Amino acid sequence: MEDMDVRSTRTQIEEFRDSILWADIVREITEWKEGFIHEVMSIVDTAADDNPSTASVLLHMGDISGRAKAIDYMLSILDIFLDTLEIKKEEEDERSR
Repeated sequence: MEDMDVRSTRTQIEEFRDSILWADIVREITEWKEGFIHEVMSIVDTAADDNPSTASVLLHMGDISGRAKAIDYMLSILDIFLDTLEIKKEEEDERSR
Protein backbone atom coordinates (compact mmCIF):
# COMPACT_ATOMS: atom_id res chain seq x y z
CA MET A 1 0.00 0.00 0.00
CA GLU A 2 1.29 3.42 -0.93
CA ASP A 3 2.05 5.95 1.81
CA MET A 4 -0.82 8.27 2.54
CA ASP A 5 -0.21 11.82 1.32
CA VAL A 6 -1.91 14.33 3.62
CA ARG A 7 -1.81 17.78 2.06
CA SER A 8 -3.59 19.54 4.93
CA THR A 9 -1.76 20.99 7.88
CA ARG A 10 -2.28 19.83 11.46
CA THR A 11 -4.01 23.15 12.21
CA GLN A 12 -6.38 22.81 9.24
CA ILE A 13 -7.36 19.28 10.30
CA GLU A 14 -7.88 20.30 13.92
CA GLU A 15 -9.99 23.32 12.89
CA PHE A 16 -12.10 21.10 10.61
CA ARG A 17 -12.54 18.53 13.42
CA ASP A 18 -13.91 21.35 15.60
CA SER A 19 -16.22 22.68 12.86
CA ILE A 20 -19.99 22.47 12.62
CA LEU A 21 -19.60 20.79 9.23
CA TRP A 22 -17.64 17.87 10.75
CA ALA A 23 -20.19 17.66 13.60
CA ASP A 24 -22.97 17.41 10.99
CA ILE A 25 -21.06 14.71 9.08
CA VAL A 26 -20.44 12.72 12.27
CA ARG A 27 -24.10 12.98 13.28
CA GLU A 28 -25.31 11.84 9.87
CA ILE A 29 -23.01 8.86 9.46
CA THR A 30 -23.62 7.82 13.08
CA GLU A 31 -27.33 7.72 12.21
CA TRP A 32 -26.46 5.51 9.21
CA LYS A 33 -24.69 3.10 11.54
CA GLU A 34 -27.69 3.04 13.88
CA GLY A 35 -29.81 2.21 10.84
CA PHE A 36 -27.49 -0.70 10.05
CA ILE A 37 -28.00 -2.02 13.58
CA HIS A 38 -31.78 -1.87 13.12
CA GLU A 39 -31.39 -3.63 9.77
CA VAL A 40 -29.39 -6.44 11.40
CA MET A 41 -32.06 -6.84 14.06
CA SER A 42 -34.71 -6.97 11.35
CA ILE A 43 -32.77 -9.70 9.55
CA VAL A 44 -32.49 -11.69 12.79
CA ASP A 45 -36.23 -11.34 13.40
CA THR A 46 -37.06 -12.32 9.82
CA ALA A 47 -34.70 -15.28 9.92
CA ALA A 48 -36.34 -16.50 13.11
CA ASP A 49 -39.81 -16.17 11.57
CA ASP A 50 -39.25 -17.25 7.97
CA ASN A 51 -36.12 -19.46 8.32
CA PRO A 52 -34.47 -18.26 5.09
CA SER A 53 -31.23 -19.68 3.78
CA THR A 54 -28.51 -19.34 6.41
CA ALA A 55 -25.95 -18.47 3.72
CA SER A 56 -28.15 -15.63 2.47
CA VAL A 57 -28.62 -14.24 5.99
CA LEU A 58 -24.90 -14.46 6.76
CA LEU A 59 -23.99 -12.79 3.47
CA HIS A 60 -26.38 -9.91 4.11
CA MET A 61 -25.19 -9.50 7.71
CA GLY A 62 -21.58 -9.51 6.47
CA ASP A 63 -22.46 -6.72 4.05
CA ILE A 64 -24.00 -4.67 6.85
CA SER A 65 -20.96 -5.32 9.07
CA GLY A 66 -18.70 -4.05 6.28
CA ARG A 67 -20.73 -0.86 6.00
CA ALA A 68 -20.50 -0.33 9.77
CA LYS A 69 -16.71 -0.79 9.65
CA ALA A 70 -16.51 1.75 6.82
CA ILE A 71 -18.35 4.25 9.01
CA ASP A 72 -15.98 3.58 11.91
CA TYR A 73 -13.07 4.25 9.54
CA MET A 74 -14.68 7.46 8.30
CA LEU A 75 -15.21 8.67 11.86
CA SER A 76 -11.52 8.11 12.61
CA ILE A 77 -10.16 9.58 9.34
CA LEU A 78 -9.08 12.90 10.88
CA ASP A 79 -7.08 11.08 13.56
CA ILE A 80 -5.51 8.92 10.86
CA PHE A 81 -4.50 12.07 8.97
CA LEU A 82 -3.02 13.58 12.14
CA ASP A 83 -1.11 10.36 12.91
CA THR A 84 0.22 10.31 9.34
CA LEU A 85 1.45 13.89 9.65
CA GLU A 86 3.12 13.05 12.98
CA ILE A 87 4.88 10.00 11.51
CA LYS A 88 6.09 12.00 8.51
CA LYS A 89 7.39 14.74 10.83
CA GLU A 90 9.24 12.19 12.97
CA GLU A 91 10.77 10.62 9.84
CA GLU A 92 11.88 14.05 8.59
CA ASP A 93 13.34 14.89 12.00
CA GLU A 94 15.32 11.61 12.01
CA ARG A 95 16.63 12.21 8.49
CA SER A 96 17.81 15.70 9.43
CA ARG A 97 19.89 14.42 12.39
